[in-house]
Amino acid sequence: MPRYFFNVRHRPGPAGLAEDREGDELVDVAAAREHALSEAKAVIARDDRPATIRDWMDCSFEITDGDGQLVLTVPFSDTVQEQDED
Repeated sequence: MPRYFFNVRHRPGPAGLAEDREGDELVDVAAAREHALSEAKAVIARDDRPATIRDWMDCSFEITDGDGQLVLTVPFSDTVQEQDED
């Protein structure tokens, strides 16, 4: 299975990217998107937000593959859209 890395973008520029160095093995990009949405929901629900994050809805996952290529961007705000569809 391919490994995907879920880097969190919380502001523009290199300093605004928290890199995922471990990644997760998932079946495909669709599974990576679902994983990102699940993780975003969990992060938003936590009470211990880092001081550097003002609004989780401004954040996104920049998902890369094992070669470091960007394969998908998933805004945390997509978690709201997903809930509206349920």
